[in-house]
Amino acid sequence: MKIVIAPDSFKGSLSSEEAAKAIRDGILRAMPAAETVLIPMADGGEGTVDSLVQATQGSKISVPVRGPLQDEVIATYGVLGDGVTCVIEMASASGLELIPEEHRNPMLATTYGTGQLIRHALDHGYRSFILALGGSATNDGGSGMLQALGLRLLDADEREIDTGGQALSDLKRIDASMWDARVIRESRFIIASDVTNPFIGPQGASYVFGPQKGATPEMVETLDAALTNWADVMEAHTGIAVHHLPGAGAAGGLGGAFQAFFPASTKRGIDVVIEMTKLKEQLQDAQLVITGEGQTDAQTASGKAPMGIAQAASKLGVPAIVLSGSVGQGIEKLYEYGMTSIHSIVNGPMTLKEAMCRTPELLAQKAEQVMRTFLAGRKKEV
Repeated sequence: MKIVIAPDSFKGSLSSEEAAKAIRDGILRAMPAAETVLIPMADGGEGTVDSLVQATQGSKISVPVRGPLQDEVIATYGVLGDGVTCVIEMASASGLELIPEEHRNPMLATTYGTGQLIRHALDHGYRSFILALGGSATNDGGSGMLQALGLRLLDADEREIDTGGQALSDLKRIDASMWDARVIRESRFIIASDVTNPFIGPQGASYVFGPQKGATPEMVETLDAALTNWADVMEAHTGIAVHHLPGAGAAGGLGGAFQAFFPASTKRGIDVVIEMTKLKEQLQDAQLVITGEGQTDAQTASGKAPMGIAQAASKLGVPAIVLSGSVGQGIEKLYEYGMTSIHSIVNGPMTLKEAMCRTPELLAQKAEQVMRTFLAGRKKEV
């Protein structure tokens, strides 16, 4: 029996690779002769580089860059096994997890380091990019990223503005004389993002995502006004109005910068990972797929890994079982996407800290139990 094991990470506990190995351990206890294929997954956010590098037998490159609050951080991007394609997680250079909660400030946070990663890859000859937009600390509309690639953003006195979302209030003009021409003339970009929010307004980057990054209600209003000014100046320069474009609000407006200045196409994050890991090919002759994540609830239907995997499996008639650190509200709708069953791995009363410490053990145990039940059902059918 061939079983595909394709979990996302269990945030704070296990990487997707570690989770896959724990699930495999449980399966083999129930069925030692099972053929298991491990495909660690991600949905375009954290873990995307690791997932795609491992799946393609690629490599990783570490680079010192400016972090979201200007301090130096070591960020990493991946080169896929084809030796041609780079995969960059913006969170590696500009992510929320890089800043202690008490210091988070989207008025100042910048995507400059993300631009430095792109420039480093360009300098080393890479021209094909996958950019994952999840987990940002920023609300600068991608301005820092563009500044790192040579775009000059000028105020009324023809001086360069500072980085960060608040500084965009002072922007009057764009000078593209130093813009890195390799972006347009030589490169292609796939943007991996599930966010459909517009650039500005009540459903835009500042109002919807700003509070998660430390913005007060007053900051949200200031940031939305600053992004509106930025969108106006971008439109005057490029002819592209990103104000209300779907997806432009991703990663604090970074999605809008890509839409205005890059030769880019946007795809659902999990679809990019499924394609690059060749998951569908492995499902062709599989009898079961087991996936998982840290929390399964109604939000899983917004494009998280288990939903995308279940959809792919359902089209091929392969049962899809989800093992989750916890199961929340709204899972009933998930069965419409092809999920066969959803299971919490927690087996009794315990604190969150204990559950997270015991995740490998609990995950293997639940995988064994699920596998035994699955095998019993198949015997009964025969």
